[in-house]
Amino acid sequence: MIKSSTSFFCLFVFCISITSNDVHAEQPNIIFAMVDDLGKEWIEAYGGEDIATPNINRLAATGMRFNNVYSMPQCTPSRATLLTGQYPFRHGWVNHWDAPRWGRAHFDSDENPCVARVLKSAGYKTCIAGKWQINDFRIQPDVLNQLGFDEFCMWTGYEAGVKASAKRYWDPYIFTKDGSKTYEKEFGPDICNEFILDFIDQQSGEEPFFVYYPMILTHGPLTTTPHKPDAEKAEQHRAMVEYMDLLVGNVVKKLDEKDLRKNTIIVWTTDNGTSGGIKNMMNGRLVKGAKGKTLENGTCEPFVVNCPGLVPAGTVSDGLIDFTDLLPTFAELADAKLPTDNTFDGHSFADHILGKTDDTERTWILSMGGGAGTYDPESGRVMNLYQYRDRVIRDKNYKLYVETDRSSAKLVDLENDPAELKNVINKPDYSAALNKLQEIEKQFPATDGSPRYAPLKELPWDIDKKNPGQITGLKGLPSNASPVKEKRNRRQKKQ
Repeated sequence: MIKSSTSFFCLFVFCISITSNDVHAEQPNIIFAMVDDLGKEWIEAYGGEDIATPNINRLAATGMRFNNVYSMPQCTPSRATLLTGQYPFRHGWVNHWDAPRWGRAHFDSDENPCVARVLKSAGYKTCIAGKWQINDFRIQPDVLNQLGFDEFCMWTGYEAGVKASAKRYWDPYIFTKDGSKTYEKEFGPDICNEFILDFIDQQSGEEPFFVYYPMILTHGPLTTTPHKPDAEKAEQHRAMVEYMDLLVGNVVKKLDEKDLRKNTIIVWTTDNGTSGGIKNMMNGRLVKGAKGKTLENGTCEPFVVNCPGLVPAGTVSDGLIDFTDLLPTFAELADAKLPTDNTFDGHSFADHILGKTDDTERTWILSMGGGAGTYDPESGRVMNLYQYRDRVIRDKNYKLYVETDRSSAKLVDLENDPAELKNVINKPDYSAALNKLQEIEKQFPATDGSPRYAPLKELPWDIDKKNPGQITGLKGLPSNASPVKEKRNRRQKKQ
């Protein structure tokens, strides 16, 4: 249901711009901005305290803010999910895998659908700037073009053996069509932001465009920013959040300058919750960062959609969305055809953000994945750590935790227990809610897929094995288990 509200919208910038003078008149431009590692507790529009995010606030106040949007709890699963429109159990990137650092695996353009390629097939000019990390540009310099991006400006990810590549903030190591190099005395997020502004400037209005902006901020390491160069360690995360907001404001300002604002839907979100150890007050309660965990703090993200004249202003939606829904939504808005040789798990919510429906069509959403994967020397491939990854399934009121042996572990009444402190799984009053979510869980495959890719030539920096002592396919504890329990579990397996 959509509720009238003057509340601010949130952290997901999805930007659609409709031209009016050519054959593409019904196709909007799309700018999708996604912050790295940031939960709702750091956004004023969601009740975040002692933080200033005026640009996100304005997008929220003049657009649609969502309460129930699920990412995956960690970087790689979230990114592969939004790119493919598929859940991790289908596309295989259930665990985190940092391809430039660890080698061997890669996001294969021949084996996976990609949202940029879908939109490009409908006549869109495409651009990406920010963080990728699921391919090694040293050995796949053309992979972004192959996936559908015309223009790119990317932090490479931490490339094994290339010390300079560890830097994403000051003196960043950035990859463009001219290759990779260090930009001395410059700030990486600024370089990517300016690249997007230049791309928008170059558009003639004769063709629609799609911008994917996977922001480098606010992932660690903590750093100073150009607007607060002297910030002490304790204040650096707050400064990074503020600077992220400033960069979003730059994009909105450029759209105003180009007279594209009224035609541009901005969707802005985050890939997962804030890193552990970082906490902030939100609506009067202390919220701890839960990146990598299937707690709401790790998976239920801020999400804002904005476009004056197209998206209803000043509204708050309780509609259910997860990251599989992004690709089909963008495709419907762009009048693009989905590939017929792929299975998609997502559902378009285009009509909802355009005010044509009061709710999304979803009745449940899913989050799963997290933790590093492992290299299996017998098969020579990157594999998932579990045969069946733990996951959470929820509707608007209730959330079910499912273990790696497919048992139901915890049921939460989110309306009355937003901090998820009480397990009501054995209470008779909740049996109907439990049965409903358990029936949904039965639909999933018994074994999760592993990443789909054609092996590349082995290179000197490829790792031999990730997570020594772990074995693929074992039943184990979920990603939200405490470190003490995880350590005990590993010790028992060795005995």
